[in-house]
Formats: sequence, C-alpha cells, structure tokens
Amino acid sequence: MRGKYSVMASIVMAMLVASMDSTIVNTTMPVIAKELGKLELYAWTFASYMIFSTVLAPVAGRLSDIFGRKRVFAVGIILFMIGSVLCGSANTMIMLVIYRAVQGIGAGVMNPFPVIIAGDLFSVEKRGKIQALFTAMWGLSAIMAPLLGSVFVDYWNWRYVFYVNVPICLLSLFLLMPYKEQYEPKRAKVDYGGALIFTAGISLLLIPTVVDSGALWYALGGALLLVLFYLFEKRQTSQLVPLPLLRNRQVAWMNVNSLLAYGGLFGASSYLPMFLQQHGYSLFMSGVAMLGMSIGWMACSVPAGRWIGKYGYRKLIVIGDVLLVASGVWFMFLSDSTGFWFVFFGSILFGLAFGMLSTVSVIGSQQLVAATEKGISASLQMFSRNIGTAAGVTIMGAFLTQEAAPLGGFRDMFIYGLIISLFALLSSMFIRERVTEGALSKA
Repeated sequence: MRGKYSVMASIVMAMLVASMDSTIVNTTMPVIAKELGKLELYAWTFASYMIFSTVLAPVAGRLSDIFGRKRVFAVGIILFMIGSVLCGSANTMIMLVIYRAVQGIGAGVMNPFPVIIAGDLFSVEKRGKIQALFTAMWGLSAIMAPLLGSVFVDYWNWRYVFYVNVPICLLSLFLLMPYKEQYEPKRAKVDYGGALIFTAGISLLLIPTVVDSGALWYALGGALLLVLFYLFEKRQTSQLVPLPLLRNRQVAWMNVNSLLAYGGLFGASSYLPMFLQQHGYSLFMSGVAMLGMSIGWMACSVPAGRWIGKYGYRKLIVIGDVLLVASGVWFMFLSDSTGFWFVFFGSILFGLAFGMLSTVSVIGSQQLVAATEKGISASLQMFSRNIGTAAGVTIMGAFLTQEAAPLGGFRDMFIYGLIISLFALLSSMFIRERVTEGALSKA
C-alpha cells in the first residue's frame, strides 16, 4: 500500500501537536488569563476545547466510513491549525474561549484517526507496536511541553504556544498527501440531524463539569436529547451511529469497560504532578515522574496484538483491570513521605494497565464489526474513554478542592478511583469473545 509510512508519520505529527497543545496550555494558561483578564472564564478555555473534541470523535469516525479516511483527517488538521492561529490572535478571554472551541473541533476530527487508519493499514499483531509509537508521542509531549511553555513565556510571548502548531500541522498535511487509502468508502446520506442532536446532548452532559449552578438541569437536558437522538436514529436509513453496532455485546461491554476504567483512575495522572509540586518538586520533574506511565504503556501495548491471538480479548482486559486496581491500591499509600520514585513506579503500574486496556479494546472494537463500521466503532471506543476521563477528572478535582488537608483530598480521590476500577473489573467479566490465531489471520 503506497504511502503507508508517510501517513503514519503524518499521524504521529498530528498526535504530537494535539498532545503538546493540551499539556502546554495547562502550564501556561495562568499567564494567559492574567494578561487577558476575566478569570471567571478560565475553566471555559479548557471546557470549550474538551466538549467539542469529545463529541465530534464519533461524528468524524462515521464521516470517515462514508467519505474516506484521508479527506476527513485532512479537514481535522486544517481546522486545528486555523483554531491555533485564532487562539494566538485572541485579545480577550471570550475570544480565546470561542477560538479554543474551533481548535477542539479540529482535535475532535483528528483524534480517532490514529486508531482508524492503523486498523486499515496493519495486521492485528503489528497494531500493538503502532499503539506504542502513539503512546511515545504523549510521553515526548509530557517532557517537551513544559520546557517549550517556559521558553515561550520567558523569552517570547505566550501566543507562540498556539502558533507553534502551524508548521507541525503543515508538515502533517504534506506527509499525508502521498497516502492512497485502500479502504473503499461506503457512500451514504449524511445524518446531519442526528449529528446535531447528538452533539447538543453530549455537550449538555459535559457542561456540569465546569458550572457551579444548574448542573442537574444541564444533565437532564442532555439525557433527554440523547433519548431523542435514539428515537430519531431508529427512523434513519443512514444512521450516524448504526444501532445494530450498539447491540454487539462484545463491543458494547468493551465500551463500558473503557468508560469505567478511564473514569476511575486515568484522571489521576492530571493531579499527581500537583502532588509532587506541593512537595517541592519542579514543574519539569513532576512531568518526568509521569513518564513511568509511558514506559508501562509501551511495555504492554507492544506485545498485546500477539497476545490477543493466544489468549483472547476477555482475559487480557481482565488482566488490565487487575493491574488498574493494583495501581489504585498502590496510591492509597501516598503520603507526605513519598516522593518522586513512589509516583514514578506507581505511574508505571498505571501505564501497564492502560496500555493493555487501550490496545486490546481498540483492536477488538475494529475486529468485531464490519469493515464499513470500523471507523464509527473505533471512534465510539475513543468517545467512551473521553467521557470517562472528563467525568473522572472533574470528580477527582472536587475531592481535592473540598478537602481542607491536601493529602486527605488525594486519598479520597484514590478511594473513588479504586471503587470505580473495581466496577470496571466486574464489567470485564461480561466480555465473552475469545479470538484464535486462525480468526486473527482472517481478520
């Protein structure tokens, strides 16, 4: 297949810019908010990005099934680049919130494609190595982003935090050009009405994570719109989310497992650097501690493709959930006397768990559906993770802010994470699929 390695380089560039943007903005936003004012909109600079990047992932996956991977992925890169330029030009916090939403739309369109295109290009056995490469980009960004952020703020201007995305996006588009995709799109009518209802419903469900009042009403409104979305989709000939896909028991339980696993402890990686900084470690060293997560992730994700043929999906997901529970137990012993190495080795446990769970569930979400549904199925897997992460980060943040003693807040946070991880382990027991090497060779 022509352009295979060129498109993989394009995806790596896109992933690098998306992951760096998230981390670098986290570290520099206090400086940006101080200059632009309206600190009450601080949380919305993250929320507008998160909401659109989350809700558009399934939409992008479905569009790729209809129009092809290359075209939709390129649109996502361009939208992200435009959003980055707009963010760099913002003169008020209101403008920045709006422009971050544009950036989030681009990220939402881009995010599913590492999984989707890798599923088209590589065998099951090789996909574990590809997932490890993608993980390495997140680890690299964890180191580079704090350094770049401090350089931009100290020696130039915070606006370069966004402008630096432009040349990387252009390089990604250039590398995408030679790609000749083998997948034949299934032409169908685009379900714009379903996309609009779905986007509005999920947005309302996510808004309670950033508002101080009226959260229940937003959540109820979102739930009602999702019921309306289900009823609307039943009457469509070309559904945004094919309803038979939701009745695929194995794929459905993998999505549930991802929702719970990521909602339980994945958000802890956002707060552990805060713990280290409170105990005297620098921003850079607190980021290095989280590299353990990348190390563990790669250690499991690289051989996971081979293990599926030998052990099947269920056993590996159960092992991943057991590792996740073990990491929750480990961090229950977090104390004022624990420091860098305790967090580093604990984050390796995190990485082993999520490396196993993410790789196996992504491969399963593609192998257990028809070729014309691979895009939407992989996107729904990403969607489940994003929703779980958004909810988990918010709940954990509430524990930290409501507890008078910081250490008590961290302990409450890990008690919550451990309980949800146990539910994730329980959900994995309902996955019955077992794939043999012969089945994999035919997939």
